[in-house]
Amino acid sequence: MADFYYVTKKEAREAKRDVIDIIREVQEIVRDEFTFQYTFIGSCARNMITYDRDSNVGYDFDVNLEVNDPNQDYDPEEIRSIIFDAIQQVAPRYSYEKVENSTRVITIKIVDRENSCILHSCDFAIVNNLSNGQQRYIRLNKNSYTFTWEFQGKGYVYLPDKIEWLKENGLWADVRAHYLFKKDNNHNHNKHSRTIFAETINEMCQKNGYYN
Repeated sequence: MADFYYVTKKEAREAKRDVIDIIREVQEIVRDEFTFQYTFIGSCARNMITYDRDSNVGYDFDVNLEVNDPNQDYDPEEIRSIIFDAIQQVAPRYSYEKVENSTRVITIKIVDRENSCILHSCDFAIVNNLSNGQQRYIRLNKNSYTFTWEFQGKGYVYLPDKIEWLKENGLWADVRAHYLFKKDNNHNHNKHSRTIFAETINEMCQKNGYYN
């Protein structure tokens, strides 16, 4: 079992500032193609960044990038490729040596090669928020190396409303405890923090009567 604890705002402040600077530089690079807004989401947005004391993988940030392309001038592959190339150009200047194209996200990592560990990382998902509360993201289908818009799972629908309901009902301390429990007991290394956070919110809502 892992041993996660919460990273303080002070511990994460400098790394988060670098991520914001990277995003702003990327915005400038892609501006002639399209613009985009960014949002820190999940555990990062709620001061619930975690770190496993017994692991060589540091803490991570989750960021959504919402592209403004109202006329649909760009297909999913073009959007993701343009943003990926810009991140590749900028991230190394902030010591993020590894830039990876994963299935759901673009990941950047700072690696401490001397100690063979990842200090921290950031996952960027390219999303489109719909008026009915659903969200789409650009998915890389690795077998065919194609890019498509896919809907997020039902667990992501109206997530902000569920979070506010839990807070209003005095359940946030229970949410924080359950999130750490799920992180400690997660054996799927491909499951990202944003997914575990969404699962936590939905499980706590189910347990406490949100759906009644």
